[in-house]
Amino acid sequence: MNRRELVSMVGAMGAGAALGTSQAIADGHGKGNDNKPMAPLGNHHLHFCGIHCAKKDPRIQIVTQHYCGMVGEGMHQCLLYDSVGKGARLLGVEYIISDDIFRKLPDTEKPYWHPHTYEVLGGGLIAPTMKPDEEMAFMKGLLLTWGKTWHTWPDPTTPVPMGEPMLMWSLMGDGQDDPKVFAARDKEFGVKTADIRKKRIEAIGYEVPAVPQPKNVKVIGRQWTATGEDKPTPKKN
Repeated sequence: MNRRELVSMVGAMGAGAALGTSQAIADGHGKGNDNKPMAPLGNHHLHFCGIHCAKKDPRIQIVTQHYCGMVGEGMHQCLLYDSVGKGARLLGVEYIISDDIFRKLPDTEKPYWHPHTYEVLGGGLIAPTMKPDEEMAFMKGLLLTWGKTWHTWPDPTTPVPMGEPMLMWSLMGDGQDDPKVFAARDKEFGVKTADIRKKRIEAIGYEVPAVPQPKNVKVIGRQWTATGEDKPTPKKN
């Protein structure tokens, strides 16, 4: 099975498989070896870019580079950086789990985990080193996953990390984004969020979610709607 066939399989099999086969669609970052003691770093092959917001204050929005690797069935762990440059600052960590795993968590744990539905469909998440078909397959698999993210360097403009770690969240509806942050991200990678959004809605078949930002850090996230049954809205013709 070649690389393209593996990517197609990932998209067809869903989130758990997508997380479990990221090495097949990796761009080669840290591509690994099993030589100790560097083996743990060599596992973080997969790169994608997202925009995190603070759960306690969604106005705080940071473009974040993810370098991820599989650590178990349906789970990835990611090192987070403020850029793709050689001197990038380590912002924190994110753990990504499948929807099945999230549903089995106790309610006391769930408030720490944010959904990825709007980030995928709205174009907030991109994988700029992947080919378009690979990126689409990966995003389809990522759609229903959940992330637990702590930024240990809450304000990357400070010379050293200051203050306590900050629990990060995801944008979950239109009008929640900082246009300047998205414009800077789009310019850096030569993409257009609006075009990405249009293509993903068409390919995945759902409209973007409409979920307000949480009123406090104890709120459990929702994937699609503010109230009622939390299910997607089919794409409008």
